[in-house]
Amino acid sequence: MPLLSTRGAGSAKGFGLTEGSKILQVDYLVLAGGGGGGSYYYSGAGGAGGFRTSYPGGSGGGASPESSFTVCRGSSYPVTIGAGGATVTAQFSNGNPGNPSIFSTITSIAGGYGASGGNCDAQPGSGGPGGSGGGVGLGNVRTTGPGTANQGYPGSNISYPPGQSGGNTATGSGGGAGGAGTAGTPGPGGAGAAGGVGKESTISGSPVFYAGGGGGGIYHGTSGPGGNGGGGRGAGCSSTVPAIAGTVNTGGGGGAGNHCAGGPGTANGAAGGSGIVIIRGKSSSITLSASPGTNTVTTQPCGQNVATFTVPGTLTIS
Repeated sequence: MPLLSTRGAGSAKGFGLTEGSKILQVDYLVLAGGGGGGSYYYSGAGGAGGFRTSYPGGSGGGASPESSFTVCRGSSYPVTIGAGGATVTAQFSNGNPGNPSIFSTITSIAGGYGASGGNCDAQPGSGGPGGSGGGVGLGNVRTTGPGTANQGYPGSNISYPPGQSGGNTATGSGGGAGGAGTAGTPGPGGAGAAGGVGKESTISGSPVFYAGGGGGGIYHGTSGPGGNGGGGRGAGCSSTVPAIAGTVNTGGGGGAGNHCAGGPGTANGAAGGSGIVIIRGKSSSITLSASPGTNTVTTQPCGQNVATFTVPGTLTIS
């Protein structure tokens, strides 16, 4: 395997590495799987998967684009697609964290889990750390799940109706989770906490939002919306709506559960969405091949080849 680096295109040309040489540059988006939401009332939502890119628009957490990636003609590079954190059905359970996505030496951190809800004196309610952090649940320790620098934002705290500041009430909301573009937002009284907004990228050839955080569940009122970019909505007890999973291949966080009498499945924390890896290079100087066949390579206007990985595989450069 040849030595890999992440030098920018400018420095590569400074070393005499032109488009006609064996060493070339590609841009990438590497997005991890989102975390799952916690179960039972006052549970936190799952955080979005870590978002790293060298393409214009920048990485998560407000970071600038990273350097493009150096590849060698005739070489192959492994790609791992992180699964989203699985659904939880047990009472008072934290959600499951997502899984990292990897392109060669570029790793994006999995989305943080949402904290469990209910039983406030018996267990902690801190959201899990991740690419973006999970939301807080009702517990004896409440710390928002932190995001990872240059990948995402933290989750939010729980919220209470006007005039209430604590207690195991039936009208509050668990915390919303962080997204790649903004932190989770505590909901006002009567509304669930919202998931953080994701990030838009045009690396695929079209504008697409990725990595939205999951929304918090609520007993009475409107459940928390997931952040734009595949974040799942929280459970809504008034209408007995179960939590919604993060969207597949967006890295969105799963919505939080919220225990509802007569609402089948509403206590369950929803799953996070799986991640995605996208590689882009000039078709005039580089050919990209993606295996297995579930993954795709397309030629975009202006002479760009784009390899999109939705399942684990191998990128080959020729």
